[in-house]
Amino acid sequence: MTTSADQIEAALSALSDSHDRLVAAAKPLTGDEVTGPSYCSEWSVAQVLSHLGSGAEIFGLLVEAGLHGREAPGQEQNQAIWATWDAKSPQDQARDGVAEDGELVELLASIPAEKRLAWRLSFFGAERDLTDVIAMRLSEHALHTWDVEVIRNPTATVPGDAAGLILDFQLQLAGMIGKPRDQKLHVHVTTEHPERYFELTAGPEGVTLAPADPDPAVGEATLRLPAEAFARLLAGRLDAEHPAQVEAFGVDLDDLRQVFPGF
Repeated sequence: MTTSADQIEAALSALSDSHDRLVAAAKPLTGDEVTGPSYCSEWSVAQVLSHLGSGAEIFGLLVEAGLHGREAPGQEQNQAIWATWDAKSPQDQARDGVAEDGELVELLASIPAEKRLAWRLSFFGAERDLTDVIAMRLSEHALHTWDVEVIRNPTATVPGDAAGLILDFQLQLAGMIGKPRDQKLHVHVTTEHPERYFELTAGPEGVTLAPADPDPAVGEATLRLPAEAFARLLAGRLDAEHPAQVEAFGVDLDDLRQVFPGF
């Protein structure tokens, strides 16, 4: 499918808005909060911001490679970038992470319209266009921004425009991030804001997530929830302390949380 200028602009707008949310979430944090835990149990807030900063640097190299007809940077280059960021102090990780993130948004926004449509680069096993790249960045950015936001605002959610793009990317990841289970589970999922339909299957052979028709089969287990909540569920971020309005029939939400424990 060919990417349109409107699709690229919508994806870039969602990423820009997510950056603004990150700035707003990070700016008031105290020193103790920066070095304290984020929602990611193994990372401090500073480490989350460092991850976003190093990721922005790597994505910037990908964008430049596509613009200039170069190959995508390799794992050795990525490792060197991660090592540099890991060596920073927590305060520098936090400050530089937000700044580097803003530079990536500015780089993407500066690409002329005709080059946006022509942009292509092969990485992660496939040829990608610019919408793919922005959606991939947004899928981690919006969720990690949420990881920082909930430190001060436990009721924080992921914006709906970002959630729709995240779900597009999570369709590709479900088989990797989902955990097999002994008993087969088949659920028809309906999301709101935006409205989408999915078939989720988990069993001994693995996990699949695919687009579906609007109407579930008679007697089929169903799940209805906001798109942002489903995106958080798939990323292991829809726990009892950070819930959403969910309607479940024939399926236990805790079973789904076990299938998607997070990353």
